[in-house]
Amino acid sequence: MAEKEFTFQDVAEHNTKKDLFLVIHDKVYDSTKFVDEHPGGEEVMLDVGGQDATEAFEDVGHSDEARETLEHMLVGSLKRQPGDPEPKATGPSLAPPANTSSAGFGTILYAVIFVGGLVAFGAYQYLQAQEAQQAQHSQEASA
Repeated sequence: MAEKEFTFQDVAEHNTKKDLFLVIHDKVYDSTKFVDEHPGGEEVMLDVGGQDATEAFEDVGHSDEARETLEHMLVGSLKRQPGDPEPKATGPSLAPPANTSSAGFGTILYAVIFVGGLVAFGAYQYLQAQEAQQAQHSQEASA
C-alpha cells in the first residue's frame, strides 16, 4: 500500500483535541489518541496541531521512547506545494546546540590561571633557594 500524502491544507483541518494531526520532519502523524497521554500536557500539542511541529518537537529533546511512540501514529507524508512554508528543522537533534560564544574566554581564563600558577611556583622556589643560600653564607661568616 502506498503511503498517503497530505498537503498543509489537509493537515490544517485536523487541529482540535478530537482530531489532531502534526507534521514532524515532513511526516504526518495522527496524535488524536495521544493528546491526553502527552507528558507535557495537551496544550503543548494543541498549540502546534494542524501545523509543522518539527521545531517544537526537536527543541524539547524528546527521548527515544517518544520517537518510537511517534512512529505508531504515522499516517502519511507531507506533500509540499509552492507557497508552503519551508521546513523548520532539517533533522533530529542529538544534542542541544553548543553555546560557543563564550567558549574561547573560558579556555583563555584557564590558561592564564595555569601560567600564573607556574610563575608563582617558580618564584617560590627561587625565593626558597635564595633564602637557603643566604642562611648558608651567614653560617660560614659566623664560623
